[in-house]
Amino acid sequence: MSENPQAQYVTWLQEMMQQHPLQNWAQQLGGNAAGGSHSDTSIFKLLQDFGAEIDPQVLGRLQSEYFLELGQLWQNFLNSKLPQFDDKRFSSPDWHSQTSYAYNVAVYLLNARFLSLIAESVQAPEKKRQQIRFAVQQVVDAMSPANFLVSNPEAQAKIIETRGESLVQGMNQMLGDLQKGRISLTDESAFEVGKNVATTPGAVVFENRLFQLIHYRPIAKAVHQRPLLMIPPCINKFYILDLQPENSLVRYALEQGNNVFLVSWANPSEALADVTWDDYIEQGAIKAIEVVQEISRQPQINTFGFCVGGTILSTALAVLADRGLAPASSVTLLTTLLDFSDTGVLDVFVDEAQVSLREQSLASGGLLPARELASTFSSLRPNDLVWNYVQSNYLKGQKPAAFDLLYWNSDSTNLPGPMFCWYLRNTYLENSLKEKGKLNVAGSALDLSKIDAPAFIFGSREDHIVPWKSAFASTQILNPKKKKNNRFVLGASGHIAGVINPASKNKRSYWINESNKNEAQAWFDSATECAGSWWPQWSQFLAEHGGKMLKPPSQLGDEFFSEIEPAPGRYVKVRAT
Repeated sequence: MSENPQAQYVTWLQEMMQQHPLQNWAQQLGGNAAGGSHSDTSIFKLLQDFGAEIDPQVLGRLQSEYFLELGQLWQNFLNSKLPQFDDKRFSSPDWHSQTSYAYNVAVYLLNARFLSLIAESVQAPEKKRQQIRFAVQQVVDAMSPANFLVSNPEAQAKIIETRGESLVQGMNQMLGDLQKGRISLTDESAFEVGKNVATTPGAVVFENRLFQLIHYRPIAKAVHQRPLLMIPPCINKFYILDLQPENSLVRYALEQGNNVFLVSWANPSEALADVTWDDYIEQGAIKAIEVVQEISRQPQINTFGFCVGGTILSTALAVLADRGLAPASSVTLLTTLLDFSDTGVLDVFVDEAQVSLREQSLASGGLLPARELASTFSSLRPNDLVWNYVQSNYLKGQKPAAFDLLYWNSDSTNLPGPMFCWYLRNTYLENSLKEKGKLNVAGSALDLSKIDAPAFIFGSREDHIVPWKSAFASTQILNPKKKKNNRFVLGASGHIAGVINPASKNKRSYWINESNKNEAQAWFDSATECAGSWWPQWSQFLAEHGGKMLKPPSQLGDEFFSEIEPAPGRYVKVRAT
């Protein structure tokens, strides 16, 4: 560590600018027209690396339009006419009132727009075009003047206002994040799992190397005969479903008279580096189903899967169906992919070359580090999840606010390499999960259409991880002979905020459609928008398939599966290093 940390901080920022591949915007966009060569400039080097080309006539037109607009900006500058722009990154009056900063932003936005136009104009297969657009956008977002101390008037004003204290604080926070290996999105000292997040009372009643099973203490005076088993994604911790009492989906399910069980996945260490997808199905989801059946003494239960948890649950139910078993009285899938035809922006990370590279390093054993998964998801929304915090935490020295959802977002998990590689190839790359009999899982030929249970499918309209039309596709895969018993509900907002929309707050909206539609857009075109949370719709669905009401169980677990430790258990508290 440098003896002069302030100098280290400033040097770090300067190096970021100097080393960035798009430091010379005019050269990037002008190429030969500016007297340079395409071969040695980053945007055209990027196109070469992707094996893409651009029509010279299209490029010439874009260059001409670019220099025309750049010239107009220069004329406005000479005439002391301030540029106008509407971008939330530059909403402060400091950006608009000071000539040098205003024109810096105007030129940046012009350059950004034309770089994007070049990316849109390349001649390449759509997959390559998508990857190029993504790569260019990452660079464009990174080069925003708001991301650098020397070009951010808000940060500079903060230094003057605080007499340098903001710079010192920002430097200290940056050094702390460098040690953690990630950007702090929230005040992590404000939360503790089991203390003020994941606090719904219950007990761990079963555990193996892959998961702990939590049985929650009933809240209602009567509970449905059939219990509810919730399977969250193994990519993140389960407590996204149980943040705090006012926004806990687990607590809401209890209040609605459900006897709730939940899978808390282990955060894999090297001891689990050889775990496969089959293990997650057999030792994970199927074992959880069997234990809940035994404790509740019910042959059928309501089942629930969120994101990858829904993919795991559906796979497990298909395996059981192949064995002649039908343990689910209903299936709930929240923002889940079964048909991977359209995987949204994540598709840019998946092609044969990338998957093969992963298989070479991880298919026989090893761990996919949590930090790599976190970085991937952050890159999907870099302005919100990266640069926004670079500006506030480091440049302005502001301490992140306490926010439970962002605390959860920072509490990532590792994944076993063999499991991850199987999932990546057979779902995202080859889309084999939906094909009848194509895959063999846990000794069974997989056929999702054998799952004979009504399904409640939820998608979020602005979901960039599971596009809502892809979520809708599950209505055509599950329970095909009785599709009229399936329900699809579309919520507002994104992958997480769309799901965690408490009924008590009555925010946002959702769409429903009682008529059967086989195509997503047709469903939406005749759907009805309703104000508030979709949670009551789900509660009603569970009640329809939960059986009669009974007195709540007097104990958690039973004589064979007794309480091991209080909820939320040990597994969820293990942080990835």
